[in-house]
Amino acid sequence: MSADRAFANRRRLRRAPLWAVLLLLLGIAQTLLVVLTLNYEAARAQDQAEAVATEAASALRRELFGTVQSLQSLLWGDPSASQWRFDAAEMLRARRDLLHLERRDDAMALVEAVATPYGESPFRWLPRAQMLVEAEAACGNARRTASPQFSRSYFVPQAAGLGEEVIDVCVPLSGGAAGFMVATLSLGTSLERALAAIAPARRHEISLVEGDGTRLVREGAVRGAGVYRADRVVDLPGVTLQLRADSVEGHPRLIPNLTLALVLGLSLALTAVVLLLARDVRRRARAEAALAEALAFRKAMEDSLSTGLRARDLDGRITYVNPAFCAMVGFDAGELMRARTPPYWPPEQVDEYARRQALRLAGERAPADAREGFETVFMRKDGERFPVMIYEAPLVDGGGRHTGWMSAVLDMSAQRRVEELSRQQQERLQAAARLATVGEMASLLSHELNQPLSAIASYATGSLNLLERPDAATPGEVRQALARIAEQAERAGRVIKSVHDFVRRREQAHESIRADQLLDAVLPLVRLQARKSGTRVEVDMAQPVPRVRCDRTMIEQVLLNLTRNGIQAMEADTPLAERMLTLRVQPAGERRRVRFAVIDAGPGIGDEVARKLFTPFFTTRREGMGLGLSLCRTVVEQHGGALEVDSRRAADGRPGRTEFAFTLPADAPRAAVVREAAAGVGGRAD
Repeated sequence: MSADRAFANRRRLRRAPLWAVLLLLLGIAQTLLVVLTLNYEAARAQDQAEAVATEAASALRRELFGTVQSLQSLLWGDPSASQWRFDAAEMLRARRDLLHLERRDDAMALVEAVATPYGESPFRWLPRAQMLVEAEAACGNARRTASPQFSRSYFVPQAAGLGEEVIDVCVPLSGGAAGFMVATLSLGTSLERALAAIAPARRHEISLVEGDGTRLVREGAVRGAGVYRADRVVDLPGVTLQLRADSVEGHPRLIPNLTLALVLGLSLALTAVVLLLARDVRRRARAEAALAEALAFRKAMEDSLSTGLRARDLDGRITYVNPAFCAMVGFDAGELMRARTPPYWPPEQVDEYARRQALRLAGERAPADAREGFETVFMRKDGERFPVMIYEAPLVDGGGRHTGWMSAVLDMSAQRRVEELSRQQQERLQAAARLATVGEMASLLSHELNQPLSAIASYATGSLNLLERPDAATPGEVRQALARIAEQAERAGRVIKSVHDFVRRREQAHESIRADQLLDAVLPLVRLQARKSGTRVEVDMAQPVPRVRCDRTMIEQVLLNLTRNGIQAMEADTPLAERMLTLRVQPAGERRRVRFAVIDAGPGIGDEVARKLFTPFFTTRREGMGLGLSLCRTVVEQHGGALEVDSRRAADGRPGRTEFAFTLPADAPRAAVVREAAAGVGGRAD
């Protein structure tokens, strides 16, 4: 097989020079044929334009000199003024190119003038006196040479914004008379008369142009293509006109005749076949090179990824893994692709993972969630378990057939460590805040505990006295004293337990709890501070009492911070009779939320303070730490809510009011929880 392939390669190499020579000869022949044909056609068209220009220039010159001879005939025999006017009128009637005839004396003063009977006088719209410059120059030349002279052409305006290019001919008078005869000629009409007998001029546009190419007059029924032009100079006494012949033919056509068309057609067909073959070979070579480059680029890209890639066929066998996946699980690619059961599955989870994979391969998983990520646990080669996030997508071949699954695997170990560290730091911060709160309330606790302890001491002393005098004591009196001691001890125990339950660290876990239980946990501490400041505490609880899902310790911390802030806000400026702290719990909207509000009758919060209210370490109290409200907002946001404040400043005899409110997710009824669990998907493939 290798020998046949080598022979085929050598044969292709031997044919390559022949193909090159054939292409070269075809290209040379076709190029020469086309170039020679195009040059011939171009030269022929240019020669025709040159000939037409030469003939038209000669015809125009003859026409103008014939006009001069006709003008000189008017002066033969020194006619009288009336005879000259009659002869001039007859000549104007016979020749349309003559527009105006006039006799002037030696000082160019007008003696006689006759205008053409066809149409308006050329000098009707602009007086002749204003357009006499060219005629005066021509007559000056005629005086010096004693022969007829032509002036430069000029434009004469006419009605409706039109005009005409004219030229003056000055003929000196003979027979001893001093003066001139000036004839005004229409250049356009003169050119038309000159070209009347030239047949080839019909396929050319003949025009008189100035030196810069500006067209003065044109003649011909067609417009020139501007490709083949020929310019000729028309020499006249006193002036030189430039005549241009512009052929209507453009660049020569590629196929001017049938013979050349057949030759070119066959050449082009043969060339097209050769080019198609060469193109196919080049496309194959480019496709192979592009495929190799794409494969190399894809491999380099996949090898450089830190995300693990894994491909599996429809039977669940691994067909491809990148180096990042191998480094993640500790197995090389060969071990992973040879194993029937993935070695990175934890042994205790093999049956569960196999069941999930069977469900996936059977197509029981909805296509809509095929690209959604899911979390599972893998095992490294050394036995270490670690969490991973897997994103899967269908693997489709070039024909659109589903051939397997492509997975992107992310190692979540580092992220879990960071989350755990953050959680521990958050717990420490909350514990410190709770300790700080209890420290600030130490004086209240000492006052609250002093009363039951004093009562216990008094009842104990009385009991001892009764026992020392058995003759005067009755069992009922002793029993009553001991009951009082038990009551006061229980009272002191409740105070200590409420502080202990609040301060001690507990594992953060969201649980379902009644809203009144949250309030009952903090109300003993709240009432301690409220009694000291003379504040009344009112609880407005919705009925039936809603249940919420939250971290109990964290929410109790929030409630205690907000109530203490409200009590402290009323201590300075609020009259004793108006000190009211309201704790309100109500359902919120249609999104299954419960709203908690702490409302005080303090002086309100200013705009400047409100902008910095939740900034860490910002406080308006000298002994405060500035962490309370910042911690409250963080806790509420972790529960999917937002801490809001609505404050009204006290002014013009109106009391102030401040309300801090936040929402917690309402706990779903038991029946709804059961329905949601029953509707869940069985599992994911790992």
